[in-house]
Amino acid sequence: MRVAIVTHVVRQNDGQGRVNLEIARAALDENIGVTLVASHVAPALLTHPNVRWVPVKIGRWWPTNLLRQQVFALRSALWLRAHRRDYDVLHVNGFITWMPADVNTSHFVHSGWFGSKYYPFGFSKGMWSAYQSVYTRCNALLERWAYRRSKVITAVSQKVADEIRAIGLTPDNRVDVIYNGVDTQGFAAATGNREKFGLPKDAFLMLFVGDLRTPRKNLGTVLAALKHLPEHVQIAVAGFLPGSPYPDEAKALGIAHRVHFLGLVKEMPVLMHSVDAFVFPSRYEAMSLSLLEAMAAGLPVVTARTAGGAEIITPDCGIVLDDPDDPQALAGAVAHLAGDDDARRAMGAAASQLATSFGWARMAAQYIALYRQLAGQQETRRRSDAEASVVGKSDALTLNVLAGQKSAE
Repeated sequence: MRVAIVTHVVRQNDGQGRVNLEIARAALDENIGVTLVASHVAPALLTHPNVRWVPVKIGRWWPTNLLRQQVFALRSALWLRAHRRDYDVLHVNGFITWMPADVNTSHFVHSGWFGSKYYPFGFSKGMWSAYQSVYTRCNALLERWAYRRSKVITAVSQKVADEIRAIGLTPDNRVDVIYNGVDTQGFAAATGNREKFGLPKDAFLMLFVGDLRTPRKNLGTVLAALKHLPEHVQIAVAGFLPGSPYPDEAKALGIAHRVHFLGLVKEMPVLMHSVDAFVFPSRYEAMSLSLLEAMAAGLPVVTARTAGGAEIITPDCGIVLDDPDDPQALAGAVAHLAGDDDARRAMGAAASQLATSFGWARMAAQYIALYRQLAGQQETRRRSDAEASVVGKSDALTLNVLAGQKSAE
């Protein structure tokens, strides 16, 4: 069997890229040929003899992500159409190519985000806000097109599955839920080291991980909650910092000394073992890998119902808020953890135990089983078509013989 996977990047430190990396690794272990149609692929993967990389390079001179994504979609579709016999199953990720797919994994539903009451952008709020609105609306339309032309849509959470069904599918579309995975052993086995990250030894430390340039991840509410908490409660923030408004916001709130911006962190397991709790009140999320990683590291989780991962959080291992924009409720949840070490440790242990059900191997095995099922269906159809063709030719030959006999008479 041969599988083609279309994604922008295949690498360790990218959410969607990591998912596809693990799927590719598992497929190769099963002796499945893998073609990666992508702009970047982890070099270690390219050493495998059953890997084929089709580079789709997009120049940085294209002025917006919306245009760059369209160029990728067109170039990838041209190659896939020209090489249709080179793969048995086509696996894509949302709207990423103009080719219809066998499997389409939804990591984000733009129509779900756009329809959320927490969606902050609009045409009356400036050029950047107007662009974001156009970007979201265009992607919502393109995703609907892509999902309706996919045999099986795999949603990374039940929340995502519900949002996909809400956009309107065809009777031929099938929606499955395959949760993202996590390196349970790697995150469970790490050892904390606050000194390594310049973090205070005696503080109760929360951790926030995410894109610091977008309001969707909602660090602003976490900073507002910090104002309602004792001085010894502080937060470590991991994420790409240039262009972020939050350092200035922390200064304006008078809590800059309690907020530790770490930038991009490579040793995330070590950092997660260096803190006491994970806070993630995202205003919209499909299924956060960082949330799964925090659970695997044994951290109690404070999140919100608007985050896709919230559906797997039980009261034993975390606190799920009804409103992501309620700083007082968030402060109350953190205060509960900071004030009861025994409860916090018990919740962390329960989170770690729950995370063992979401390993990368489990996720990849589900995708490979789906590949085999679809490839088997295609083979069955090919055989049926071939048999029908033989029968048709036989019937035609019989009719010709009978016609010849009648003519001779």
